Amino acid sequence: MGSHTTLTVATPERMGRLGRGLAALLRPGDLVLLSGELGAGKTTLTRGLGEGLGVRGAVTSPTFVIARVHPSLTGGPALVHVDAYRLGGGLDEMEDLDLDVSLPESVVVVEWGEGKVEQLSEDRLEVRIERALGGDAEEQDDHDPRQVTVTGLGTRWDGVDLASLGHA
Repeated sequence: MGSHTTLTVATPERMGRLGRGLAALLRPGDLVLLSGELGAGKTTLTRGLGEGLGVRGAVTSPTFVIARVHPSLTGGPALVHVDAYRLGGGLDEMEDLDLDVSLPESVVVVEWGEGKVEQLSEDRLEVRIERALGGDAEEQDDHDPRQVTVTGLGTRWDGVDLASLGHA
């Protein structure tokens, strides 16, 4: 069983900071599965992650391209940002995307990946972003606190102190 932590993230700035904190824990070949409703902060988190990894290019939601590759400017792993929302077949289709990087040498962040990419790797980090307050999404703005649950699965995450993210 991997490690697990739940944080309350009050602002988009903190969400970006959490992304930067996550980046510090990541290494090439890591798979990060991001889930949360539209507007929950997945792209904000990924943007912070990209900043933390020191990659090139603005991280935006990759909705129309399915996957976007951000090469590292610092000799670290590239960030491959995938939107699996339109991926029907999961893994095979992802390989068909013919990304011009090697996934084992990259950090792969997948939005909307539940049920599609789990077979990519037994080792993965699952990040679930939920609004901390219940109620209608329409009544809430982007500045409502989020509850972020980070779960490390597989041996890769054994002994990784995810709770340290709370001090970012």
